[in-house]
Amino acid sequence: MSRSKTTSIKRPALPSSKEGSSRLGDITRSIPIDKRLSRRPKVALFAGIAALAVIGTMAAAVFVLPINTWREQNNDLEQRQTQLDALVSVNGQLAAEVDRLQTDDGVREAAREEIGYMQTGEQRRSVLPRPPLPADLPDGWPYNVVTEIFAARTAGPAPAVTD
Repeated sequence: MSRSKTTSIKRPALPSSKEGSSRLGDITRSIPIDKRLSRRPKVALFAGIAALAVIGTMAAAVFVLPINTWREQNNDLEQRQTQLDALVSVNGQLAAEVDRLQTDDGVREAAREEIGYMQTGEQRRSVLPRPPLPADLPDGWPYNVVTEIFAARTAGPAPAVTD
C-alpha cells in the first residue's frame, strides 16, 4: 500500500536526501525574512546580547561563585586548624598538670601555693622584693659620688673612641 492511498489529507513531499548535505542547510545562506525570529536586526542583536548575558550569569553562578566559596572555606579551614593545634597544645599542658597534681608531691605543692599549707616543723617566711632605692640624694660628700654612679649606670655604656 502506498503512502498516498492511506489518507485523504494531502501531505507535503519528503525532501530528498542529498549525500554530503546536512539537515540544517548551508549556514552561509541567509535566512529568509519570514522565517527569522525577529524581522528587525537591532531587536535580534539586543536579544542575542541578552541571551549571552543570561548565559554568562548562569556560568558565573555555576562555576565562579563556588570557586570563591571553596577558597574562603580553605582559608577558614586553615584558621580553624591553627586554633585546633593551639587548643590541643593547651589540653596537653593541662593533662600534664593534672597528672602532676595526682601525685602526693603535687598535692602538697598545690596546697602550699593555694591555701598556704605547712607541714609540722616548718616555718613560714615571706620575702618581699626590695623597694626601689631613692635616686634623689642630698648634695654633699658621700652622696655626690653615689649620684654620679647612678648617672653612669643609667646612661649606659660609654661611646667607643675612634682614633
